[in-house]
Amino acid sequence: MQGHTQSISFDGREIRLTSGRFAPQAGGSVMVECGDTAILVTATRSKGREGIDFLPLICDYEERLYAAGRIPGSFFRREARPPERAILTCRLIDRPMRPLFPGWLRDDLQIVATCMSLDERVPPDVLAVTGASMATLLAKIPFMGPMAAVRVGLLGDDFVLNPSFREIERSELDLVVAGTPSGVVMVEAGANQLPEQDVIEAIDFGYEAVGELIRAQQALLKELGIEQVLPEERSEDPALPTFLEQECAKGIGEVLKQFEQTKAERDGKLDAIKAEVAEKIAALGSDDPIKVAVGSNSKLLGNTYKGLTKKLMRQQIVAEGKRVDGRNLDEVRPIQATVSVLPKRVHGTGLFQRGLTQVLSCATLGTPSDAQEMDDLNPISEKTYLHHYNFPPYSVGETRPMRSPGRREIGHGALAERALIPVLPSKESFPYVLRVVSECLSSNGSTSMGSVCGSTLALMDAGVPLKAPVSGAAMGLIKEGEEVRILTDIQGIEDFLGDMDFKVAGTEKGITALQMDMKISGLAVKTVAEAINQARPARLHILGKMLEAIDKPRDTLSPHAPRLLSFRIDPELIGTVIGPGGRTIKGITERTNTKIDIEDGGIVTIASHDGAAAEEAQRIIEGLTRRVSEGEVFNGSVTRVIPIGAFVEILPGKEGMIHISQLSESRVEKVEDVVNVGDQVTVRVREIDNRGRINLTLRGVEQQEPAPV
Repeated sequence: MQGHTQSISFDGREIRLTSGRFAPQAGGSVMVECGDTAILVTATRSKGREGIDFLPLICDYEERLYAAGRIPGSFFRREARPPERAILTCRLIDRPMRPLFPGWLRDDLQIVATCMSLDERVPPDVLAVTGASMATLLAKIPFMGPMAAVRVGLLGDDFVLNPSFREIERSELDLVVAGTPSGVVMVEAGANQLPEQDVIEAIDFGYEAVGELIRAQQALLKELGIEQVLPEERSEDPALPTFLEQECAKGIGEVLKQFEQTKAERDGKLDAIKAEVAEKIAALGSDDPIKVAVGSNSKLLGNTYKGLTKKLMRQQIVAEGKRVDGRNLDEVRPIQATVSVLPKRVHGTGLFQRGLTQVLSCATLGTPSDAQEMDDLNPISEKTYLHHYNFPPYSVGETRPMRSPGRREIGHGALAERALIPVLPSKESFPYVLRVVSECLSSNGSTSMGSVCGSTLALMDAGVPLKAPVSGAAMGLIKEGEEVRILTDIQGIEDFLGDMDFKVAGTEKGITALQMDMKISGLAVKTVAEAINQARPARLHILGKMLEAIDKPRDTLSPHAPRLLSFRIDPELIGTVIGPGGRTIKGITERTNTKIDIEDGGIVTIASHDGAAAEEAQRIIEGLTRRVSEGEVFNGSVTRVIPIGAFVEILPGKEGMIHISQLSESRVEKVEDVVNVGDQVTVRVREIDNRGRINLTLRGVEQQEPAPV
């Protein structure tokens, strides 16, 4: 059970790949270790199911909290549905792996990465991506790899490979690059308004490092005597494609050149041509090979027809520089932007429409206790900005059951969330927890970037003081041989029939988020750079249209948004404010009708729809936490009387006692002879005993005259 281990020295760290020791019944397995982080990655292939016309690939990333020496906090004390960050890691594995399998493969494939030990200096996600490639090679699945991924950070002026969690927090850039020997196959990034050139240099830096991990995988295969299984070109019967070319190519070409038609009109005409050719095939003789082939496979005609449409559309773009809606390659669809489209019960709204893509984003301002607690392996355990993305079936004119968000919805929401984080105000200046929900009302390409634009509009409408507005654009690519065409603002058909989906979000100053997915086995860094640079004028054009709707954040919040007061107290006095069993803080909230949150660092946040009530709660807390010194003089109210003295509230929530002997220079027989509950008196702090109790005196203190009634 020793297995075989290949060690790689990578940027001063050792990465160990161990095969043949774990999961012996999986198709291929590898334990990837770096520092104390260990991830078991398996790849398994099983026989395909009848009727499948796509690659049934499942990529799972499993977190086990024992990896960090923790027990899950759920009721059942075991891991259940993967948390959001684990789902994003699933997508991080899937996106570079999927385009590297051959188009004809229909077997069920499953890649499972399980984080079994976590070192906070070594995030596991990029190791899981590289491990997925290695496990697939070991399973002898046809695969256009090896593939590997690295993370690139920017600390000061230096790029850092595979930074730690804490370094990622401080970094101006969090970039993941995945690549093959053919080029870059995936990019995922968040950045603090970095110029395009800095991001391009980071991608180039990361891709160079990817090469080392690719060579290490090749060396391990050689040592094990395993030959990589490369995909074979599958020959297909040319009869049906030739028939469709003869019968449909002219008609499809004419439809694709009718630039003024709507999407529905174009789809209807293409469906009509398909129905017509289906009738012609049905009229063929019963022994005709075309009719036999179509009859034996219900999806063959549709898939072949889509292939012909794809071919003709791509030829039109490459040869004529014209797209199906008549736009030039660098042209953006018509933009409309509006704010305040819902009543102010919703704290802020933004409606963004680009062509037929329409997104309504709604912003909500919450209190610090509304922050999301993250029960996963990431040491950052709280989120104070949340973006949720919904994609209902009516947005594409379809019907299907409404279910909980899928991986796509979670991924798109996270991308738009990441794009806005660099421009959010600091917690100290704006202590609200923010949630934006983007409802995709209509989709024809790049609803994720529509969500970025809608989020900016909604937050500005809600009065959130963003550092800068953010817009986004989706770029596409058509590659035919050596001919490459980059498309700005791709719509649905261009995304479906193209080779790349590259989303770029940012401000006028620079980029805040990137996401690139390929349908080919790799792209040169030079071409990636061209796409990034071509996206900038598109982003700025869209941003200009957004600023026509609202040019700066509103000065006031919605009347239905909570008002927050935030201030700091001595952390040692938090217990004083909370009181035994929480009685003190509960009393303050009930007395003032407010909501109070206290952080471990001493930051107190008071939420209320009544500003005066929030200020009253602040005065009480400040009174409780103010340090009183001997000799100080206060005006206070007598709150209660006991036989040996009287209690006076000298500060909101803070009392001291006047002993009966301190009520007067002369002897006092009864406390009520001098003071009663409700009297206003001027007292001096005589002493503070070793238990923190405040002893007061009236002796030698000049009393203020009561105000006339």
